[in-house]
Amino acid sequence: MLAAITSFAQQSSKKINIGLVPPLSSNGAAAARDTNSFSLNAIAGISAGETGFAIAGFANIVRYNADGVLIAGFMNTSGSGHGVEVAGFGNFARSSSGSQIAGFANVGGNVAASQIGGFMNIAKNVRGVQLSGFINVAKNVRGGAQVAGFINIADTADWQIGIINISKNGEMTLGATIDENRTALLSLRSGGKFLYGIIGAGYNLSNKKDVYAFEAGMGAHVVHAEPFRLNAELTSTSLLNFKGLTYFRSAFALLPSIRLADRVDLFAGPSFVYMQTNSNDDIMRQKKYISSWGGKNGSDFYGFYIGYNAGIAFRL
Repeated sequence: MLAAITSFAQQSSKKINIGLVPPLSSNGAAAARDTNSFSLNAIAGISAGETGFAIAGFANIVRYNADGVLIAGFMNTSGSGHGVEVAGFGNFARSSSGSQIAGFANVGGNVAASQIGGFMNIAKNVRGVQLSGFINVAKNVRGGAQVAGFINIADTADWQIGIINISKNGEMTLGATIDENRTALLSLRSGGKFLYGIIGAGYNLSNKKDVYAFEAGMGAHVVHAEPFRLNAELTSTSLLNFKGLTYFRSAFALLPSIRLADRVDLFAGPSFVYMQTNSNDDIMRQKKYISSWGGKNGSDFYGFYIGYNAGIAFRL
Protein backbone atom coordinates (compact mmCIF):
# COMPACT_ATOMS: atom_id res chain seq x y z
CA MET A 1 0.00 0.00 0.00
CA LEU A 2 2.82 2.38 0.97
CA ALA A 3 4.65 1.58 -2.28
CA ALA A 4 1.51 2.37 -4.25
CA ILE A 5 1.11 5.73 -2.52
CA THR A 6 4.77 6.57 -3.15
CA SER A 7 4.45 5.53 -6.78
CA PHE A 8 1.38 7.73 -7.20
CA ALA A 9 3.10 10.70 -5.48
CA GLN A 10 6.14 10.37 -7.72
CA GLN A 11 4.61 10.40 -11.18
CA SER A 12 6.35 8.15 -13.67
CA SER A 13 6.32 10.56 -16.61
CA LYS A 14 9.63 12.33 -17.11
CA LYS A 15 9.38 16.00 -17.96
CA ILE A 16 11.46 19.04 -18.70
CA ASN A 17 10.92 21.80 -16.18
CA ILE A 18 11.99 25.43 -16.63
CA GLY A 19 11.04 28.12 -14.21
CA LEU A 20 11.82 30.80 -11.65
CA VAL A 21 10.59 29.33 -8.38
CA PRO A 22 7.62 27.02 -7.68
CA PRO A 23 4.91 27.35 -8.82
CA LEU A 24 6.28 29.79 -11.42
CA SER A 25 7.58 27.03 -13.68
CA SER A 26 6.48 24.90 -16.60
CA ASN A 27 5.37 22.15 -14.21
CA GLY A 28 3.31 24.65 -12.21
CA ALA A 29 1.56 23.54 -9.05
CA ALA A 30 2.26 19.88 -9.87
CA ALA A 31 6.06 20.34 -9.73
CA ALA A 32 6.45 18.50 -6.42
CA ARG A 33 4.83 15.37 -7.92
CA ASP A 34 6.79 15.30 -11.19
CA THR A 35 9.93 13.43 -12.17
CA ASN A 36 12.12 15.41 -14.54
CA SER A 37 14.79 14.48 -17.04
CA PHE A 38 15.96 18.11 -17.04
CA SER A 39 15.29 21.05 -14.73
CA LEU A 40 16.44 24.64 -14.95
CA ASN A 41 15.30 27.07 -12.27
CA ALA A 42 16.59 30.60 -11.82
CA ILE A 43 16.03 30.52 -8.04
CA ALA A 44 14.77 27.14 -6.79
CA GLY A 45 13.17 23.98 -8.03
CA ILE A 46 11.14 21.23 -6.37
CA SER A 47 10.35 17.81 -7.78
CA ALA A 48 9.56 14.23 -6.84
CA GLY A 49 12.61 12.95 -8.71
CA GLU A 50 15.38 13.86 -11.13
CA THR A 51 16.95 11.54 -13.71
CA GLY A 52 19.14 13.96 -15.65
CA PHE A 53 20.40 17.46 -14.93
CA ALA A 54 18.81 19.75 -12.35
CA ILE A 55 20.30 23.25 -12.16
CA ALA A 56 19.14 26.01 -9.81
CA GLY A 57 20.52 29.38 -8.82
CA PHE A 58 19.72 28.77 -5.14
CA ALA A 59 18.40 25.27 -4.37
CA ASN A 60 17.24 21.95 -5.79
CA ILE A 61 14.73 20.15 -3.58
CA VAL A 62 14.13 16.53 -4.63
CA ARG A 63 11.63 14.68 -2.48
CA TYR A 64 12.64 11.13 -3.45
CA ASN A 65 15.34 9.92 -5.85
CA ALA A 66 17.96 12.02 -7.60
CA ASP A 67 19.60 9.80 -10.21
CA GLY A 68 21.37 12.45 -12.26
CA VAL A 69 23.35 15.59 -11.56
CA LEU A 70 22.18 18.30 -9.15
CA ILE A 71 23.89 21.70 -9.36
CA ALA A 72 22.85 24.56 -7.09
CA GLY A 73 24.31 27.85 -6.01
CA PHE A 74 23.40 27.20 -2.37
CA MET A 75 22.09 23.69 -1.60
CA ASN A 76 20.72 20.39 -2.84
CA THR A 77 18.39 18.16 -0.83
CA SER A 78 17.17 14.69 -1.77
CA GLY A 79 15.82 11.52 -0.25
CA SER A 80 18.27 9.28 -2.08
CA GLY A 81 21.05 10.41 -4.39
CA HIS A 82 22.54 8.16 -7.07
CA GLY A 83 24.49 10.69 -9.08
CA VAL A 84 26.48 13.85 -8.40
CA GLU A 85 25.41 16.71 -6.16
CA VAL A 86 27.31 20.00 -6.42
CA ALA A 87 26.40 22.99 -4.23
CA GLY A 88 27.99 26.24 -3.17
CA PHE A 89 26.97 25.66 0.46
CA GLY A 90 25.72 22.14 1.19
CA ASN A 91 24.27 18.84 0.04
CA PHE A 92 21.80 16.98 2.25
CA ALA A 93 20.58 13.45 1.50
CA ARG A 94 19.26 10.58 3.57
CA SER A 95 21.45 8.22 1.53
CA SER A 96 23.84 8.65 -1.37
CA SER A 97 25.58 6.26 -3.74
CA GLY A 98 27.14 9.06 -5.74
CA SER A 99 29.34 12.05 -4.98
CA GLN A 100 28.50 15.04 -2.81
CA ILE A 101 30.62 18.13 -3.47
CA ALA A 102 29.95 21.31 -1.49
CA GLY A 103 31.73 24.53 -0.64
CA PHE A 104 30.83 24.15 3.04
CA ALA A 105 29.18 20.88 4.12
CA ASN A 106 27.82 17.53 3.01
CA VAL A 107 25.40 15.62 5.22
CA GLY A 108 24.25 12.10 4.36
CA GLY A 109 22.97 8.96 6.05
CA ASN A 110 24.66 6.13 4.18
CA VAL A 111 27.24 7.24 1.61
CA ALA A 112 28.60 4.71 -0.88
CA ALA A 113 30.92 6.97 -2.85
CA SER A 114 32.53 10.24 -1.77
CA GLN A 115 31.85 13.41 0.19
CA ILE A 116 34.00 16.45 -0.62
CA GLY A 117 33.32 19.48 1.55
CA GLY A 118 35.16 22.75 1.97
CA PHE A 119 34.56 22.68 5.73
CA MET A 120 32.93 19.43 6.86
CA ASN A 121 31.31 16.11 5.97
CA ILE A 122 28.86 14.20 8.16
CA ALA A 123 27.58 10.69 7.44
CA LYS A 124 26.42 7.57 9.23
CA ASN A 125 28.17 4.89 7.18
CA VAL A 126 30.70 5.60 4.42
CA ARG A 127 32.04 3.23 1.78
CA GLY A 128 34.28 5.66 0.00
CA VAL A 129 36.14 8.85 0.83
CA GLN A 130 35.35 11.81 3.06
CA LEU A 131 37.50 14.80 2.10
CA SER A 132 37.13 18.14 3.89
CA GLY A 133 39.05 21.26 4.74
CA PHE A 134 38.36 20.97 8.48
CA ILE A 135 36.36 18.01 9.86
CA ASN A 136 34.87 14.64 8.88
CA VAL A 137 32.39 12.79 11.10
CA ALA A 138 31.10 9.26 10.45
CA LYS A 139 30.05 6.17 12.34
CA ASN A 140 31.83 3.63 10.13
CA VAL A 141 34.23 4.19 7.22
CA ARG A 142 34.94 1.06 5.17
CA GLY A 143 36.86 0.62 1.95
CA GLY A 144 37.95 4.24 1.90
CA ALA A 145 39.43 7.04 3.96
CA GLN A 146 38.73 10.17 5.95
CA VAL A 147 40.98 13.03 4.84
CA ALA A 148 40.64 16.33 6.71
CA GLY A 149 42.66 19.46 7.19
CA PHE A 150 42.23 19.15 10.95
CA ILE A 151 40.07 16.41 12.52
CA ASN A 152 38.48 13.06 11.64
CA ILE A 153 35.98 11.32 13.92
CA ALA A 154 34.60 7.80 13.43
CA ASP A 155 33.60 4.75 15.45
CA THR A 156 35.65 2.62 13.06
CA ALA A 157 37.78 3.68 10.10
CA ASP A 158 40.23 1.94 7.78
CA TRP A 159 42.24 5.10 7.06
CA GLN A 160 42.23 8.52 8.72
CA ILE A 161 44.48 11.31 7.45
CA GLY A 162 44.36 14.50 9.51
CA ILE A 163 46.03 16.35 12.36
CA ILE A 164 43.66 14.81 14.95
CA ASN A 165 42.09 11.38 14.29
CA ILE A 166 39.62 9.76 16.66
CA SER A 167 38.24 6.24 16.27
CA LYS A 168 37.53 3.26 18.52
CA ASN A 169 39.83 1.00 16.50
CA GLY A 170 42.58 3.64 16.30
CA GLU A 171 45.41 4.68 18.60
CA MET A 172 46.09 7.87 20.54
CA THR A 173 49.18 8.80 22.53
CA LEU A 174 50.23 11.82 24.56
CA GLY A 175 53.97 12.29 24.63
CA ALA A 176 56.86 14.55 25.59
CA THR A 177 59.62 15.12 23.00
CA ILE A 178 62.83 17.09 22.64
CA ASP A 179 65.03 17.84 19.62
CA GLU A 180 68.58 19.05 18.94
CA ASN A 181 67.51 22.66 19.56
CA ARG A 182 66.23 21.75 23.04
CA THR A 183 62.66 22.41 21.96
CA ALA A 184 60.46 20.53 24.43
CA LEU A 185 56.99 19.65 23.21
CA LEU A 186 53.88 18.02 24.59
CA SER A 187 52.35 16.31 21.55
CA LEU A 188 49.21 14.35 20.71
CA ARG A 189 49.60 11.56 18.15
CA SER A 190 46.41 9.99 16.84
CA GLY A 191 45.51 7.71 13.97
CA GLY A 192 45.07 4.18 12.77
CA LYS A 193 47.15 1.11 12.02
CA PHE A 194 49.33 2.82 9.41
CA LEU A 195 49.03 6.64 9.54
CA TYR A 196 48.66 9.18 12.34
CA GLY A 197 48.53 12.93 12.88
CA ILE A 198 50.69 15.03 15.19
CA ILE A 199 49.91 18.28 17.00
CA GLY A 200 51.83 19.79 19.87
CA ALA A 201 52.93 22.86 21.81
CA GLY A 202 55.84 23.62 24.10
CA TYR A 203 58.83 25.76 24.97
CA ASN A 204 62.42 26.16 23.79
CA LEU A 205 64.88 25.69 26.66
CA SER A 206 67.93 27.35 25.06
CA ASN A 207 66.58 30.29 23.05
CA LYS A 208 66.18 33.59 24.90
CA LYS A 209 64.03 35.18 22.20
CA ASP A 210 61.99 32.65 20.17
CA VAL A 211 60.64 30.55 23.01
CA TYR A 212 57.05 29.46 22.29
CA ALA A 213 56.88 26.28 20.20
CA PHE A 214 54.09 24.83 18.05
CA GLU A 215 54.19 21.59 16.05
CA ALA A 216 52.02 19.82 13.47
CA GLY A 217 52.67 16.90 11.15
CA MET A 218 51.96 13.37 9.96
CA GLY A 219 53.51 10.03 10.80
CA ALA A 220 53.50 6.43 9.57
CA HIS A 221 54.15 3.08 11.26
CA VAL A 222 56.70 1.72 8.78
CA VAL A 223 57.45 -1.41 10.82
CA HIS A 224 54.97 -2.67 13.39
CA ALA A 225 56.17 -5.75 15.31
CA GLU A 226 55.32 -5.26 18.98
CA PRO A 227 57.08 -4.38 21.19
CA PHE A 228 59.22 -2.78 18.45
CA ARG A 229 58.14 -0.14 15.94
CA LEU A 230 59.83 2.00 13.33
CA ASN A 231 57.97 5.25 12.76
CA ALA A 232 58.57 7.86 10.07
CA GLU A 233 57.41 11.41 10.80
CA LEU A 234 57.20 14.61 8.78
CA THR A 235 56.72 17.60 11.07
CA SER A 236 56.82 21.37 11.02
CA THR A 237 57.78 23.27 14.17
CA SER A 238 57.64 27.03 14.73
CA LEU A 239 59.36 29.07 17.44
CA LEU A 240 57.77 32.46 18.09
CA ASN A 241 58.09 35.39 20.43
CA PHE A 242 55.15 37.34 18.91
CA LYS A 243 57.45 40.34 18.37
CA GLY A 244 58.78 39.70 14.88
CA LEU A 245 61.46 37.02 15.34
CA THR A 246 60.53 33.62 13.91
CA TYR A 247 62.08 30.18 13.43
CA PHE A 248 60.68 27.35 11.28
CA ARG A 249 61.92 23.76 11.42
CA SER A 250 60.62 21.16 8.95
CA ALA A 251 61.97 17.68 9.59
CA PHE A 252 61.77 14.10 8.34
CA ALA A 253 62.59 11.72 11.18
CA LEU A 254 63.05 7.95 11.46
CA LEU A 255 62.18 6.95 15.01
CA PRO A 256 62.75 3.42 16.34
CA SER A 257 60.32 2.84 19.21
CA ILE A 258 60.23 0.24 21.99
CA ARG A 259 57.35 -0.47 24.35
CA LEU A 260 58.57 -0.37 27.94
CA ALA A 261 55.25 -1.12 29.61
CA ASP A 262 51.69 -1.81 28.62
CA ARG A 263 51.04 1.83 27.67
CA VAL A 264 54.49 3.44 27.51
CA ASP A 265 56.69 3.84 24.40
CA LEU A 266 60.24 5.21 24.29
CA PHE A 267 61.57 6.47 20.95
CA ALA A 268 64.58 8.29 19.48
CA GLY A 269 66.19 8.72 16.10
CA PRO A 270 67.83 10.97 13.51
CA SER A 271 66.06 13.67 11.53
CA PHE A 272 66.85 15.50 8.30
CA VAL A 273 66.05 19.15 9.01
CA TYR A 274 65.29 22.19 6.87
CA MET A 275 65.25 25.45 8.83
CA GLN A 276 64.41 29.10 8.19
CA THR A 277 65.09 31.92 10.64
CA ASN A 278 65.73 35.64 10.95
CA SER A 279 67.57 35.29 14.29
CA ASN A 280 71.37 35.07 14.63
CA ASP A 281 70.93 32.99 17.80
CA ASP A 282 69.15 30.31 15.78
CA ILE A 283 71.89 30.35 13.11
CA MET A 284 74.75 30.01 15.58
CA ARG A 285 73.11 27.19 17.53
CA GLN A 286 73.94 24.73 14.71
CA LYS A 287 77.67 24.10 14.26
CA LYS A 288 77.51 22.25 10.94
CA TYR A 289 75.17 22.59 7.97
CA ILE A 290 74.88 20.31 4.97
CA SER A 291 73.92 23.39 2.94
CA SER A 292 72.94 26.95 3.82
CA TRP A 293 72.26 30.30 2.19
CA GLY A 294 70.92 33.77 2.95
CA GLY A 295 71.29 35.55 6.25
CA LYS A 296 73.03 38.63 4.85
CA ASN A 297 71.87 42.23 5.01
CA GLY A 298 68.91 41.34 7.21
CA SER A 299 67.58 38.59 4.93
CA ASP A 300 66.26 35.24 6.25
CA PHE A 301 68.72 32.39 6.71
CA TYR A 302 68.01 28.90 5.28
CA GLY A 303 69.84 25.67 5.99
CA PHE A 304 69.83 21.85 5.91
CA TYR A 305 71.40 19.76 8.66
CA ILE A 306 71.10 16.47 10.56
CA GLY A 307 69.32 16.63 13.91
CA TYR A 308 67.46 14.26 16.22
CA ASN A 309 64.18 13.68 18.01
CA ALA A 310 63.60 11.73 21.21
CA GLY A 311 60.68 11.25 23.53
CA ILE A 312 58.32 9.16 25.58
CA ALA A 313 54.66 8.50 24.74
CA PHE A 314 51.77 7.28 26.86
CA ARG A 315 48.97 5.40 25.09
CA LEU A 316 45.58 6.77 26.03
